[in-house]
Amino acid sequence: MARTLVVLMDPIATITPKKDSTLAMLLEAQRRGWRLRYCTQGDLAVRQGEAWARLAPLTVEDDPYRWFALEAAEWQPLAGVDAVLARKDPPVDPQFIYDTMVLDLARAAGTLVVNDPRGLRDMNEKLFTLSFPQCCAPTLVARDRGELRRFAAEHGQIVLKPLDGMGGRGIFRSGHGDPNLNSILETLTLNGRAFALAQKYLPAIVDGDKRILLIDGEPVPYALARIPQGDDFRGNLAAGGRGEGRPLTERDRWIAAQVGPELKRRGMIFVGLDVIGDWLTEINVTSPTCIRELDAQFGLNIAGSLFDCIESKLA
Repeated sequence: MARTLVVLMDPIATITPKKDSTLAMLLEAQRRGWRLRYCTQGDLAVRQGEAWARLAPLTVEDDPYRWFALEAAEWQPLAGVDAVLARKDPPVDPQFIYDTMVLDLARAAGTLVVNDPRGLRDMNEKLFTLSFPQCCAPTLVARDRGELRRFAAEHGQIVLKPLDGMGGRGIFRSGHGDPNLNSILETLTLNGRAFALAQKYLPAIVDGDKRILLIDGEPVPYALARIPQGDDFRGNLAAGGRGEGRPLTERDRWIAAQVGPELKRRGMIFVGLDVIGDWLTEINVTSPTCIRELDAQFGLNIAGSLFDCIESKLA
């Protein structure tokens, strides 16, 4: 009997098919004979303590103009499906947290959720990185602007980020003596009401911010270096960075070995590590990308490896 895969994602009509990792996963599942069902955040519900979703039958194509077709949606219990791909992009706001609570009910009823909703809820992509201090450059997370200014005075050039962003949004390069520093800190901390992350600026960013993909704790052997373009210091593809595939270095593999076992233990099956130079900067658990770019550059099938893993857990 064919297995059923539910994908919870942002509206599929808005994706960029050539680059979208979720589409790569759906294409692979369809090739393997899985039945695809689609939903967005507004399609989740809880009935008498059970997770339900309004699911639309979905077919996908590797076509830049017509990459999906949907049929009429119907409400169904998630306990009746084999696996859910939880691929909603950040921000990790209250509604995202509530989604994970609904998905947790499905997980408890026996549905495999990728990634585990407890991890999606608990593992902030910036803060969780600091669970591995041996892998990280000097970093401070604080609300207090004075403490953040002291960090800038100690380290000179720094990078400042919100804890809930993605794609390079809200990231600043600043430093001691910058006349804009106070204003940046006021903005990021909401005048002391929100945490901001400060990290020592890593000059190796000019060579790229590497995305290393892990499947059940094991790294894909190539990383995508996202290289800043023009005057922008950010390498994020969404911020205009250029993607260049590279084999993993010995240091990359060491970082993956430090982090991978804990990710596997927590049920985080598909994760993206961000590495600048020798340092881990983020652990992306919500909706990691870069599958299609690495597949195209190296003739890989990363989604195939992912579904080998998923199917092994359902056997």
